[in-house]
Amino acid sequence: MRLDLHLHTTASDGAWSPAEVVRGAAKGGLDVISITDHDTVAGVRPAQEEARGLRIHVVPGIEVSSTHGRADIHVLGYFVDPEADALVQHGVAAGSRRVDRMREMIERLRGQGIDVSYEAVLQAAGPDGVAIGRPHLARALVEGGHAKSTWDAFDRLIGDESDAFVPTHLLEPAAAVELIRAAGGVPVWAHPPAELVDTLLPVMIEAGLQGLEVYRPRPKRAQVLRLESICKTSGLLPTGGSDWHNPDRGAALGDFFVSGDEVEGLLQAGGL
Repeated sequence: MRLDLHLHTTASDGAWSPAEVVRGAAKGGLDVISITDHDTVAGVRPAQEEARGLRIHVVPGIEVSSTHGRADIHVLGYFVDPEADALVQHGVAAGSRRVDRMREMIERLRGQGIDVSYEAVLQAAGPDGVAIGRPHLARALVEGGHAKSTWDAFDRLIGDESDAFVPTHLLEPAAAVELIRAAGGVPVWAHPPAELVDTLLPVMIEAGLQGLEVYRPRPKRAQVLRLESICKTSGLLPTGGSDWHNPDRGAALGDFFVSGDEVEGLLQAGGL
């Protein structure tokens, strides 16, 4: 069994619609995927509808944004109920906060002599965009001639250490874990930063964290071994996914996958 449990669509900051992601994943030989858009489950049902005609299973998921200091901490939720009131309310609040954040980043860029409009960001997000994020701003900066590529935009203008960066400031990490639990899901810390694991992990476990995203493309072996060890000693479930957004980044769906054995605990927790 080949799985990729971290995929984005046009419902947040992915380049492909939910249906296109499902078809691309099936073409790439994946058996199980999870749609994990930022702070929205809008892409889950369309993906599941598309999957009905294909030999592929879609796990309902979400990637909830939270903030610790200046660091954005993301928590994946697997097997969530897309209709859960907690997620619906979060989606509304997140959409409003993301608009405010984007406008603030645009103002900071304008203060540096870089003029990009909010309307240009919306155009980059497309008609399906529910969760406005930095990748949309990066595309608008490229279209406006302020950056050579989205990578360049992040490196020079809107990365975490840039003057224009504004944290999401939606939830604390523990609250993100609790939100996913309230929606019936399995909370997993996405791409946990090595420098924050020791500090935050006890707090997140106390809130109900059940797993760590261990397996990712191009991993550092020492980091994988460390996360595997933490999972074993803390009783957490190891998971994995490509965090796929865009085919232009050089990776096709299915190039990265995890095996059923590697994520057996998560599949059992979700009843698969």
